[in-house]
Amino acid sequence: MKLDLSVSGDILTAMRAEILAGERAVTTAMRIAETGLKSDWRGQITQAGLGRRLSNSIRSQTYPKTGESLEAAALVWSNAPQIISAHDTGPLIRSKDGFWLAIPTPAAGKGARGKALTPGEWERRRGLRLRFVYRRRGPSFLVADGRLNSRGLGVASRSKTGRGRSTVPIFLLVPQVKLRKRLDLARDADRAQASIPSLIVAEWVDAKLG
Repeated sequence: MKLDLSVSGDILTAMRAEILAGERAVTTAMRIAETGLKSDWRGQITQAGLGRRLSNSIRSQTYPKTGESLEAAALVWSNAPQIISAHDTGPLIRSKDGFWLAIPTPAAGKGARGKALTPGEWERRRGLRLRFVYRRRGPSFLVADGRLNSRGLGVASRSKTGRGRSTVPIFLLVPQVKLRKRLDLARDADRAQASIPSLIVAEWVDAKLG
């Protein structure tokens, strides 16, 4: 038996075309995975009720930024990593000084840009002193001797006789609080990573057929 092996066409040209198809396939696959993961993370954050602003903190980038490569990579991150991490892990939060965490009640109101007020900031804004009320069971309180206005906020009483004055709970005091886990970013990241091989194959086939 005699075998005759021959190669038709320019093998270097064929190999170069194959490499270009591979570079295009890998880069396109990484861009698809990057865009999908960013969209999934933003969707999770919005559905968890954490707001559009935090959702838009998710950013992404494919590398190289221009051109195509067999070693293309993608990065998805948040511009607010500490907030995102807290809702993703559900950590146990304790006071830095080892005392109490002050959690505002609705009567405390909000500070600038909707941020929660600290006890010191609340006293400066309202012109009232907060008083500590200890409870053996359940959270203790920081209260103000004033009144609730029409918006349900604790304010100073205008009465000179004391009529209508009440003790208003402004802050709950607890030694620690467990933040509820509201996100599962690893689930979406694992799914995106698992999809990459099939995306590369599909894009490589399309690149060659195209």
